[in-house]
Amino acid sequence: MKTIQTLLGTAALGLAIGLTPMATMAETPANMLVIANRIDDITTLDPAQSFEFAGADVIRNIYGKLVNFDPSDLDAGYQPDLAESWTVSEDGRTITFTMREGVTFQSGNPVRAEDAAFSLKRAVLLNKTPSFIITQFGFTPENVDETIKVDGNTLSITTDKRYATSFVLNCLTATIGAIVDKELVMANEVDGDMGNKWLTTNSAGSGPYSLASWKPKESVTLSASPSYYGGEAAMKRVIVRHVQESATQRLMLERGDIDVARDLTPSDVDGLAGVDGVEVLREMRGRLMYVSFNQKHPELSKPQVRQALKYLIDYDGMENSFLKNWYVGHQNFLPKTYLGAVDENPFSFDVEKAKALLAEAGVENLELTVGVREAQERLEIAQSLQNTFAQAGITLNLEVGTGKQILGKYRARELDIYLGAWGPDYPDPHTNAGTFAYNPDNSDEANATGLLAWRNGWDTGGLTEKVAAAVVEGDTEKRAEMYHEIQAQFRDTAPFAVMFQLIEQAGMADNVEGLSLGGAITSVAYWDVTK
Repeated sequence: MKTIQTLLGTAALGLAIGLTPMATMAETPANMLVIANRIDDITTLDPAQSFEFAGADVIRNIYGKLVNFDPSDLDAGYQPDLAESWTVSEDGRTITFTMREGVTFQSGNPVRAEDAAFSLKRAVLLNKTPSFIITQFGFTPENVDETIKVDGNTLSITTDKRYATSFVLNCLTATIGAIVDKELVMANEVDGDMGNKWLTTNSAGSGPYSLASWKPKESVTLSASPSYYGGEAAMKRVIVRHVQESATQRLMLERGDIDVARDLTPSDVDGLAGVDGVEVLREMRGRLMYVSFNQKHPELSKPQVRQALKYLIDYDGMENSFLKNWYVGHQNFLPKTYLGAVDENPFSFDVEKAKALLAEAGVENLELTVGVREAQERLEIAQSLQNTFAQAGITLNLEVGTGKQILGKYRARELDIYLGAWGPDYPDPHTNAGTFAYNPDNSDEANATGLLAWRNGWDTGGLTEKVAAAVVEGDTEKRAEMYHEIQAQFRDTAPFAVMFQLIEQAGMADNVEGLSLGGAITSVAYWDVTK
């Protein structure tokens, strides 16, 4: 077995594994990619509604977008896709896209500026869960005909105010930015739903693949599109099988029944050591693990106490034991590889420093409750915190429940401490800056449950204004620097301790080449895969 590392330093994730022979494995067909993955979260494959991880994986391979990420060079950021170029008006509010000529949908219909306009308007008009990614630019059902316009082969979108162009384009790479075939979709409209019901189980894209079938909680099958403008994919069929258990995925990989196992636990990854014909692909993902401290609590609102708790976390101990090769230490709200991401991790486990800070705040014999959902790694992190907090005289009680139960209390500002994970909604720094460090109204009446700063009763100490300035900054380099400064202040003052960033570990047959899991910014891509 060998290990492939993508977007990771080998020093941080080096793994010495010996090779031993084993019996010859079966093989999947040379022109077919078979994957085991947990896909029971898929509820629809309509890109205007889908907001789940597994659904995003499918949609990325079916649909083109105005701009997109190249799976072979994710570091390059967004690139032209169905739009071959774009210009920005002098006032920064209007972006005009010139569509790529000669591209067709899988139906044979040409891809037009009209289809792109229809897709964006449709997302606004349907107003499904992910629509905020588009509507945050001021698009409403009442104004879309004026703000999203077609002129021949060009599409123009006009936002309600000037935003950073990179912000707008990054949002258009999200799942909701997929361009659908207007003629095909509207031919399947039912009761004015703009094809929403039909697109739940069908596709109308121009991407490398089309949807052959989706059997909920069982499988998704994709077929390569011969008409894809980038050339027909080598894998003529991609089959994603729903397999819940890591151990089962590992066994299927070892037997050669699948090419890729997406949901392996660290112990099952370790169990692949010595298995010939198998390798591990590791990619940094965007999900962050953090703890937060409710500022409505009289003791937790003291700056010294917030700092003390950050020094009572055994970051290295957890990373090098039960989280090894699963999460890597990261103490900033922007995931690595995002615009404006930084590597500074100033906090380390230091009981004496924590005790001194608590004494300075006049706090002793503190008893707190942490809310944590029933998930293996979260429970183990909570137990570690329980142990290390106790070394400074803090009793930490665990309130364990389902995700719905714990999140309900967190959103109601009822927990002393919350331990959980946060994943970006779209590949732009504002997706996290705008929730961790933005809170324009801290009152209970605001009920801004989508903002993590509000959930913790934190008025951000001036960061709200800095986040608002960064999202409209047109100079990308200056914008990145602004996020560096925001995160420096955040690390020092915020009632958050960001601890780790997720690493996805996929077991893979060693004849598979070119698979990209999407890094921290997008979803999996199959069209560059070869065997």
